[in-house]
Amino acid sequence: MTKDLRKLPAGFGRLWAAQTVSSLGDGVTHAALPLLALALTRDPMALAVVTAAGTLPWLLFGVFGGALVDRWDRRRTMWVTDAARAALLATPAAAAALGVLSIPLLAAVAFLLGLGGLFFDTAATAYLPDLLGRDPALLERANSRLRGAQTAASGFAGPPLGSALLALGRAFPLLADAVSFALSALLVRSLPAAPRPVPHARESLLRQARAGASYVFHDRLLLGLALRPAVGNIAFLAVDTVLALFAHERLGIGAFGFGLLLTAEAAGGLLGAAIASFLGRRLGIGTALTCTATIEGLAVLGLATAPNPYAAGLALAVCGAGMGATMVLGPSLRQAIVPAHLMGRVASTSRMLAMCAAPFGAFLGGWLATTYGVRTPLCAAAGLLLTMTAVTSAMTGNRRVEAALRAAAPADNPVRPEAPGPVREGAAENSTRPLSQL
Repeated sequence: MTKDLRKLPAGFGRLWAAQTVSSLGDGVTHAALPLLALALTRDPMALAVVTAAGTLPWLLFGVFGGALVDRWDRRRTMWVTDAARAALLATPAAAAALGVLSIPLLAAVAFLLGLGGLFFDTAATAYLPDLLGRDPALLERANSRLRGAQTAASGFAGPPLGSALLALGRAFPLLADAVSFALSALLVRSLPAAPRPVPHARESLLRQARAGASYVFHDRLLLGLALRPAVGNIAFLAVDTVLALFAHERLGIGAFGFGLLLTAEAAGGLLGAAIASFLGRRLGIGTALTCTATIEGLAVLGLATAPNPYAAGLALAVCGAGMGATMVLGPSLRQAIVPAHLMGRVASTSRMLAMCAAPFGAFLGGWLATTYGVRTPLCAAAGLLLTMTAVTSAMTGNRRVEAALRAAAPADNPVRPEAPGPVREGAAENSTRPLSQL
């Protein structure tokens, strides 16, 4: 891919603004929700229920959500979902103001917000290629900006803002997030309409969901792109589970220093997102993905062996850079090669695999730390990441990537054939001209 200096369409600016303001609200809630739960109970299991509730929608409805998004108008799905989430947050805000907030209510809100996130994220991922005409270079630039803004808003600005608003009253962070969803809904509502998916043949939702999963598992490139975040989540959750304890026991730093470590990782993520397109052009997308995955594994190994907090912060910054670049290149490639009528299902299948893997990582990290010591989960995570890189490098190599991009290019081959598998799409859907995801 050569350097492309064409401007992104005007509609992208509104989508970028919508996702940025929504990410800011997410960061506020991400910091405030656990603190609200902590103010109500000190029971670790109750706190875990609130945290886990937000991930359950992906585990329960991930593939079906993608199938529904592939049936619905994607722009409308986004703005209706955000409007519904804005209205939803009025309930816990009122309960907090009246002093009747409870753990079950917080868990229910977390679950419904997660369900809304499933539909919005899947629809946004499917809508972006429609907006950009499935142009690989434009998709990389767009995803780089979206990823950078998301990291800055939800990682830097949102959490401290959430803590500050919580000091004013329990309802304020929830109201702030509601406002962010309302603004996002208005911005998305103003976006240009995308081509509506062609009506499906009379097939069940289950059959269509299975077709999306089959498409991923029978395409080696897409499977390689899906395995990396899935295995990566196991590794990174194993690290996250013990990172605070590792920082305290091995590095001798307190809460403030731990916050600085997380900030270093977020700063690296911004850098990685900014240079992702450059890496893709210089190395080729496949080689760049292999390099960033290798960097992540070596950085985690460096964290495990860090002799002091400064070295640990540098290791986390390098790891964040690798993750930031990966999260631009991988989704952009997927958006460029997946047919439009399958985009929602492919996106949700990949995301579901990653979400299902996360709890295993948390359990693995806790068990290894308890049995062998707090440094062991970090070493195991590094080994897992490097092994995953070696296994998937051939699946996502430059030659395979270039072949997939050529096959997906409308001028060369407007319709990319379905992957072989036991489940096939209906004839009406197969005749759709693919437009383009994560």
